[in-house]
Amino acid sequence: MRRPTSEIATGTLFGVALNYQGLLESRLAEFHQPPYVKPPVKPVLFIKTPNTRNADGQPVTMPAGERLQPGPALGVVIGRSASRITEDEALAHVAGYLIVNEFSLPEDSYYRPAVKAKCRDGFCALGSEVVELADPHALDIRLLVNGELRQANSTRNLVRSIPRLIAEISEFMTLHAGDVLITGTPEGRVDVQPGDEVVVEIDGLGRLTNRIVAE
Repeated sequence: MRRPTSEIATGTLFGVALNYQGLLESRLAEFHQPPYVKPPVKPVLFIKTPNTRNADGQPVTMPAGERLQPGPALGVVIGRSASRITEDEALAHVAGYLIVNEFSLPEDSYYRPAVKAKCRDGFCALGSEVVELADPHALDIRLLVNGELRQANSTRNLVRSIPRLIAEISEFMTLHAGDVLITGTPEGRVDVQPGDEVVVEIDGLGRLTNRIVAE
């Protein structure tokens, strides 16, 4: 079943950092340095504020004097409230899945995801449809810039599965119907420039296209 994103994914946009094996492994050394002391033991969350919400086919503005990086990701749309649920219960709280492009300025720290990097206008493009999937853990994700493949990964490489993510997050906060959980962006982010066409493809979900424009 496919439903319009505008009708079902109307809640808060929650991002999860460091949820791809390759990205986490590349940063492990710094987590033993101050202020981290040790790697995170729970999901590292950040919020994409309402002003970041964007859509398929819409422009994304590159802030003057900054570097802009797309973030191809699988989004999970919550279908009913989830509070202190188990992994076995988690998928019953999912309404479906959608493509997300979680744009960001480069991140130099994961200790506190920077509002400046994450929360600019139009920095979270959502695919136009929410789709039910039998298995969200074997999906290839591709980022193309001007038709050239620039980044590729798979949800097989998630650090935490989707049921585990939902269960662990629900231990300390309630996820509500309509919320979107952005399950992570893989390692290998690339820079884009004004005029670039940026496409995210995810198996079973289709394509999300945005063009970069100058501020």
